[in-house]
Amino acid sequence: MCLALPAKVLQLDGPDLCTVDLGGVRQKVNLGLLDDVKVGDFVIIHVGYALTKMDPIEAEKTLALLRQEGQPTPATA
Repeated sequence: MCLALPAKVLQLDGPDLCTVDLGGVRQKVNLGLLDDVKVGDFVIIHVGYALTKMDPIEAEKTLALLRQEGQPTPATA
């Protein structure tokens, strides 16, 4: 079973690297699989790679469900 989580892009650190917020933890993530990622975008993260961009409304819904279950979630503000 694989787990991929939505994370909010906090800063771009290079052409293929960014910093995201994962449950209050800042994590470096590889953007090599995506184009046109901007600060504030939500991306789906799996094993250190951003796999796809996620619609912000859907990301918020997913994060709300995780919070309901007591799971740590990225800051959304």
